Amino acid sequence: MAKPAVRIQVVQLGVLACLGLLVCRAVQVQILQGRRWAEEAQAQRTERIVLPARRGTLFDRHGTPLAVTQETYHVGVAPNELRDPPADGALISRRLGLSARTWQEAVRRRYAYFAGPYSALEVQALRNLRGVHLEPVLNRFYPDPGMARATIGRLADDGQGASGLEKALDTLLVGRAGAAVVLKDRAGREYESPARVIAPPVPGLDVVLTLDAELQEIAQRALDDALRRMDADGGDVVMLDPGTGEVLALATRQRDGGARPSAFTDTFEPGSLAKIFAAAALLSLSRVSPTNRVSGEGGKWRVLGRTITDDDPQPTLTLADAIRVSSNIAIAKFAARLTPAEQYAMLRDFGFGAYTGIDFPAEATGRLRPPSEWTRPSAASLAMGYELSVTPIQIAVAYGALANDGLLLQPTLIREVRNARAPLGVGYRHRPEPVRQVVSREVAATLRQLLRGVVERGTGTEAALTNFPVAAKTGTARRVVNGRYAAGEYTASFAALFPADRPQLVLVVKIDNPHKGSYFAAQTAAPVTRSMLEQALSARTVALDRARLSTAAPRAVATRAEDDGGLVPYVVPWPYRPDSAGTAPRLAVPDVTGVGMREAARTLHRRGFRVALRGWGVAEHTWPAAGDSAAFGSIVTLWAEPGRRADAPPRVPATPRRGKGPSR
Repeated sequence: MAKPAVRIQVVQLGVLACLGLLVCRAVQVQILQGRRWAEEAQAQRTERIVLPARRGTLFDRHGTPLAVTQETYHVGVAPNELRDPPADGALISRRLGLSARTWQEAVRRRYAYFAGPYSALEVQALRNLRGVHLEPVLNRFYPDPGMARATIGRLADDGQGASGLEKALDTLLVGRAGAAVVLKDRAGREYESPARVIAPPVPGLDVVLTLDAELQEIAQRALDDALRRMDADGGDVVMLDPGTGEVLALATRQRDGGARPSAFTDTFEPGSLAKIFAAAALLSLSRVSPTNRVSGEGGKWRVLGRTITDDDPQPTLTLADAIRVSSNIAIAKFAARLTPAEQYAMLRDFGFGAYTGIDFPAEATGRLRPPSEWTRPSAASLAMGYELSVTPIQIAVAYGALANDGLLLQPTLIREVRNARAPLGVGYRHRPEPVRQVVSREVAATLRQLLRGVVERGTGTEAALTNFPVAAKTGTARRVVNGRYAAGEYTASFAALFPADRPQLVLVVKIDNPHKGSYFAAQTAAPVTRSMLEQALSARTVALDRARLSTAAPRAVATRAEDDGGLVPYVVPWPYRPDSAGTAPRLAVPDVTGVGMREAARTLHRRGFRVALRGWGVAEHTWPAAGDSAAFGSIVTLWAEPGRRADAPPRVPATPRRGKGPSR
């Protein structure tokens, strides 16, 4: 048997060994593995959550929100955590709109979840209730879902831009997500203490678009009416500011109800819309003079194995006549004075066969073959607008160059990018971006005069306005389906400059395959253009320079009594004296805003004007505007509306007028 001293020493050594092992283990846990165990403990007691960033807002040019991000909430309720279940339950049911039965079923569960989503106002009274857990969610909201849907686009399920401007501007709009830490108990439940924010979310930038919401609505409504009335397959409307390149409206419609951005992606043969570009080359190179004439060939001309026809045969035609009556024969003969390289260069300079550079994620270039690929009839075909495919936005940009004294500008949909950290809160503001000087200022002015003749006494008379000159061109072309011209299918298009002098607006209308009535652009697209211009003039918020418009000379062409263009005449002979000797004096137009319609008309009559009414109710404004001068006995158009709102009056349907049919 061992001695007691030996046993004590053994125990002491054992204790020392255990202490040594404990110390070693402590060193291992606290020093060598300390960080790992600390992180594991932290992970069990805390949770890192992502704080989503608010996506930037898209505004129209006047500040109207088109796409906004709203914070909504999902609501979770733990019934056993409620301090006063009857009172708290009544408040929760009332704020969330729950029935008594639904709430009774919820309190039987350990945790009730209500997805909602609920607005911040609906859950405001529940924020301080114990047992109520709010889960914030950011949702993209479109105040008017149909407003420029194809242009604005939509988000994918992951919250990223999937189409349209939402995709093109995603890096600007998306922002940067933040992070926070919340504490949890041993069971993994979150404490009600506030989360500790590690990195605050950075919201996305707000973007102001060039679109005008009122013009966009006018364009969409007019296009919808036209497609329904004509039973057409689809259509597009583009409105452009020629002085800045800013796109003011983009309306696209398809029969199947799709939201395809066809103004950017779908090409068509422009037909007679392209004749003005052949004229631009001829005038720029001095290949024609105002007195040069060619034979109309009786409306049929066979050349190079093909027959070219005119719907309005003329004995002889000048270049102005060729544009005015849209003569295929005359423009083909005049274009023969150009070399293929010259004709191609002019079309290319106007932007055909190339991207416009607009800020949109998808754009077609169209088709413009180089002269090396032309056949013998190609020069004549291109002059007539065939063997050439374009998009509506390309046509708008090219006609914008004619309106802008020959200077081609890059189009844009972005007017401003707002950044709170930038000077004045603006990180970017659009400036006009010139691409090239296509034709001289003098040639551009001459081309606008040619287009003005189209509306005053040519194929575009259906687009004429009473008080303002319009310059425009009709185009009717056969449609290409599966690489071949489809029998009986046409594309009607119309490009207008408003007003003809110092244009402020380029308007392009395209109607795909109208089935009812005429398929000619003169009877389809031109009246739609006039309707939109009339509505734009009636709207106060539309971006038109009223001061410049008030100096525009009225058209000299008289309007037939049986065709008042949709105006409702209200004429009193006194004190108007027709056939008075000498030149009629000019008088100031009185201000009748806010006055009843009858009293306003009476006031204008007493001043010596004739009156044409639009609408009914209270006078909203006149044209010429109050304070402007007008000739004694001239017509003053009075716009009225039922109330005192400042928006546009209801549209009065225009009486259809019979015009000359354009060539194809």
